[in-house]
Amino acid sequence: MRRMNAPCEFLSPLLRGLTLGVIASGAVLSGCATPPSPALVAELAPTGRLRAAINFGNPILAQKTARGEPAGVSVDLSHELGRRLGVAVELVTFDAAGKVVSALKDAVVDIGFVAIDPVRGVDMLQTQPYVIIEGAYLVRQDSPIRSNDEVDRPGRRIVVGRGSAYDLYLTREIKAATLVHAPSSPEVTNFFVAQQLDVAAGVKQQLQADARRLPGLRLLDGRFMVINQAMGLPKGREAGRAYLERFVEDMKRSGFVADALARHGIEGAVVAP
Repeated sequence: MRRMNAPCEFLSPLLRGLTLGVIASGAVLSGCATPPSPALVAELAPTGRLRAAINFGNPILAQKTARGEPAGVSVDLSHELGRRLGVAVELVTFDAAGKVVSALKDAVVDIGFVAIDPVRGVDMLQTQPYVIIEGAYLVRQDSPIRSNDEVDRPGRRIVVGRGSAYDLYLTREIKAATLVHAPSSPEVTNFFVAQQLDVAAGVKQQLQADARRLPGLRLLDGRFMVINQAMGLPKGREAGRAYLERFVEDMKRSGFVADALARHGIEGAVVAP
């Protein structure tokens, strides 16, 4: 048994007694928690609709369907949260994580899906991670760079999407090379090729797709960082964050996140422990 949508009050005493054992075995009765109070719903969805920021800049989180509609694990989580809160969901789309962060900071959206980073934590509240993904480097086939530890050398130029998790991380970590900013993460590889730069940095899955799309490119083995993707919300909504923390853990335990990744054909990401 993976999920039951029935409220707890409709479960038999015997089934309620078995709940802890079911959770311990890896299954969970999703939707069985105490219904959220009107005050909590008002905090998470103050306009009466749950405004969810969807970032097309990270293909692991969201993509466009053939009809141009948002799809992906972040979309599925948004709709499930809205269902539990009893409110309609409004998907607000962006092309870069930095824009999602700004929208959360200004409270023009109610939830977002962004990488955990101390800089971002200044302007928003975040849950524990629900998905872990990898950051990788891309170079030309004839590049002398053979490993990740050869990237940070004087004279080398690394292109990264402005405001992305990789930008924030490399800004702290790179000592000798120079960072160059593309407008957004999806534009990194094209920018890298057009500007004849030395290294492109970004989501491993996106760079793998770019290497298949454009001849003469290769990924360096391994990863240069691990990205913990979490749910974020505007500051001042502490009760909302506590609810989202429980929601995220339920979505992981129940198999909801794993099912969503599989359903959307996502590789290169794993459910956070």
